[in-house]
Amino acid sequence: MTFKTLDDLTAIAGKRVLVRVDLNVPVKDGVVTDATRIERVAPTIRELSEKGAKVILLAHFGRPKGEPVADMSLKTIAPAVEDVLDQRVHFAADCIGDKAKNAIAEMSDGDVLLLENTRFHKGEEKNEPAFVEALAANGDIYVNDAFSAAHRAHASTEGLAHHLPAYAGRTMQAELEALEQGLGQPKRPVVAIVGGAKVSTKIDLLQNLVTKVDALVIGGGMANTFIAAKGINVGKSLCEHDLADTAKAIIAAADKAGCAIVLPDDGVIAREFKAGADNEVVDINAIPADAMVLDVGPKSIAAVNDWISKAETLVWNGPLGAFEIAPFDRATVAVAKHAAARTRQGSLVSVAGGGDTVAALNHAEVADDFSYVSTAGGAFLEWMEGKPLPGVDILKQK
Repeated sequence: MTFKTLDDLTAIAGKRVLVRVDLNVPVKDGVVTDATRIERVAPTIRELSEKGAKVILLAHFGRPKGEPVADMSLKTIAPAVEDVLDQRVHFAADCIGDKAKNAIAEMSDGDVLLLENTRFHKGEEKNEPAFVEALAANGDIYVNDAFSAAHRAHASTEGLAHHLPAYAGRTMQAELEALEQGLGQPKRPVVAIVGGAKVSTKIDLLQNLVTKVDALVIGGGMANTFIAAKGINVGKSLCEHDLADTAKAIIAAADKAGCAIVLPDDGVIAREFKAGADNEVVDINAIPADAMVLDVGPKSIAAVNDWISKAETLVWNGPLGAFEIAPFDRATVAVAKHAAARTRQGSLVSVAGGGDTVAALNHAEVADDFSYVSTAGGAFLEWMEGKPLPGVDILKQK
């Protein structure tokens, strides 16, 4: 382990522990509609509380751009945190200054206090030294449990680690250990699945993966761009024809690196994009001019599952088809179930992440069977792209 974890924290009773968490959860009519991110950080909060620490939570919510915005107050989130922890959560109306200082002074050992949205201050996203010092004045120890914000060098995600002893929380630890298994020091062969709508949003990702994995499966709308780059007519399918040269360059880079590019052999086509639309399976070379590909076909599913059967490690970002509407969810579900089965058998390390991917695995009812499913979104994607993550790098240095 190249960073310190809660296992390295001893004798913390009475200590003020600043814990950066991700509470950027969906809210409707003042009520949290999905508490997954709160549930993810609960083990760290409970562990510190049970050891007698004064647990002081730092988080952002929305994009208030350095100004207080009433409907982006974390006060809205506090009841949901209480429900998940089954413990009283106190609230302070600021994250620095007298309001924070006075609330902390009233804490007893084991108490949990949620400070107001760090992004109500311009110094947060700018990582301003004065703001970092004002935050650091509230704590004795810093714990980062927000991998999802680790790709940002903000005051509460990176700056604090320069001022206080810094540790990774349990969620951060689990994420980093899973990612190390995924691409850092993986068991080979490694297969990556990258899907989604557009190549343009994942160029860096594809360019990095072809140097790291043994096979790269490309699905979703972005596969059409690669197919079209080979001179095949994709009809009315979603396709970025202007990125043909980029697709060819990625194929050439993969060939040079000894990475197999796995593209669909067949597709499920329809004339309209709606649930239950009339559809048929065609060879990828026989897409009608008036039709669009909305999923990969059975031959393609078999080919992908064959690669997964040979793999020791799977990294997955993005669905293979328009999984949100039936019947164009078949390929994503079939492949997800196969990967889940091999993971349950202990034959595969499976790491997945990205919003659509999490939704797709939940739809296939296999998310709990994967080795690790990241809810980190942008940070997970930047890690897959091989980019530095400031919030992680500073922990490793410390």
